[in-house]
Amino acid sequence: MSTTTSTPTDAPEQGPHLPELYRDDEYSERHVYVPHKVGLPPMGHYLSLVWKRRSFAFELSRTTMRAKHFNTVFGQLWLLLNPLLLGLVYFLLIDLIRGHGRPVSFFAHLLGGLFLYQLLQTAAQEGSNSVVRGGGLILNTAFPRTLLPLASVTTSFKRFLPTMIVWLIVHFAAGGGVYIEWLWAPVIVVMVTLFSAGIAMFCGALQVYFRDLSSFLPYLLRIWMYISPILYTWEEVPAKYKPWLEINPMSSMLACWSDVINHGKAPDTNLMLIGTAWALFALLFGALFFISRERDFAVRI
Repeated sequence: MSTTTSTPTDAPEQGPHLPELYRDDEYSERHVYVPHKVGLPPMGHYLSLVWKRRSFAFELSRTTMRAKHFNTVFGQLWLLLNPLLLGLVYFLLIDLIRGHGRPVSFFAHLLGGLFLYQLLQTAAQEGSNSVVRGGGLILNTAFPRTLLPLASVTTSFKRFLPTMIVWLIVHFAAGGGVYIEWLWAPVIVVMVTLFSAGIAMFCGALQVYFRDLSSFLPYLLRIWMYISPILYTWEEVPAKYKPWLEINPMSSMLACWSDVINHGKAPDTNLMLIGTAWALFALLFGALFFISRERDFAVRI
């Protein structure tokens, strides 16, 4: 928050942390930046501003992808090769540990889950740095700050879409077909995107107060991936462990995702309800946590 006050030049200084600017005229101008208390603005007006400024998030996302050379031929090629090579490494590792070969259909399952999980992973990592990295914009431009982590989610979604081309090639190479149940796939992608948006906003606000978050967040996300049904299928999980894995928000979403795209099965109703509840909770909690603190960012950065 910035407040401008006019005080006589002979007035005593109000505190050691507020330098006084003296000028030749009778009054001097002082800009005081003080933290806001946690609180929410009028949400109707705030959300209307977010919608009006949505082009800002899209443009920021486009600039980010251009800065990482994803608009070039080799950049787009690496965008596809990087997750494919990562999937191959995991596939060979699992094959080595289990001691017997896995079918190509499992490779399709592995890639599909890995690609969808990277939507969350990229959104969380980019979103955690979005506010700190956008300090110049925050100090010099008036806009809803939620657009910063939402731009990161937009970038993550754009990076996810081309990877499905790779998955389709592997899926058909494994003998898979085209299923009417694929119509469920966009619903699950929207669910994961909403969940990722909530995580990105939460991490973006938390990073302002705890700068070390970006250092250990990749390790947390890696552990999160290991306890999600990516390196294994939901059906392989022993019944006694499934209630524990259902606590993991991504387990239900990834289980439904694999059933739909790999097996052509309609998603389990209970898992869909659990995933939807997690997505809405994360979005609501992350947004409220971020918005209630965004007026404090200019002081903390």
